[in-house]
Amino acid sequence: MMLFKDRQDAGRQLAAALKGYRGQNPVVLAIPRGGVIVALPVARDLDGELDLLIPRKVGLPANPELAAAAVAPDGTVIYNYRVLQAYNVTSADLKGAIAAELAEIKRRQALYRGSRPHPDIKDRVVIVVDDGIATGLTIAAALTSLRNKKPGHLVLAVPVAPPESLEILAPLVDDLVCLASPEPFYAVGQFYEDFRQVADTEVRACLGLN
Repeated sequence: MMLFKDRQDAGRQLAAALKGYRGQNPVVLAIPRGGVIVALPVARDLDGELDLLIPRKVGLPANPELAAAAVAPDGTVIYNYRVLQAYNVTSADLKGAIAAELAEIKRRQALYRGSRPHPDIKDRVVIVVDDGIATGLTIAAALTSLRNKKPGHLVLAVPVAPPESLEILAPLVDDLVCLASPEPFYAVGQFYEDFRQVADTEVRACLGLN
């Protein structure tokens, strides 16, 4: 089932669904890399401020591809306790992996954002955009981190996500906009005709750094 031609198409459709936020000076925080391409037409259509939010998956030490936790730029960590229990791993065992992912977040922030200051989100409309959600673990870390910064209205906006992930994430935001929640859901890419990898240069260009 193809729902979107590409990320630009998904962004245009998402912008239409978010038109109620036009004129409210929203901060649109994109999850790189793919989320930036989706967020650009959203920010333009809503006359909002585009910036980045970079959470990272934390893999098991013995199996880095298996998500045991996720970390946000400010150090907020969400653990996948089912994975920890299944593999007999404690949160303390992940300290090294968490530190490594925080270092990677710092590196990517410098690469994608340069020295530009972070937007002040207190009391503002904040719209978090990605190109889709799978488990939702990294998004949960990002949203929990943002909530601590006291935005006026926190929105999660994505083109596609599985129903079970939306149920988990809905309580973390004031508004959740998802264009489609189909089943079966195997991967975000299955709902795009073109889901090619996004280059770092494309992210920088969207933020006006190239």
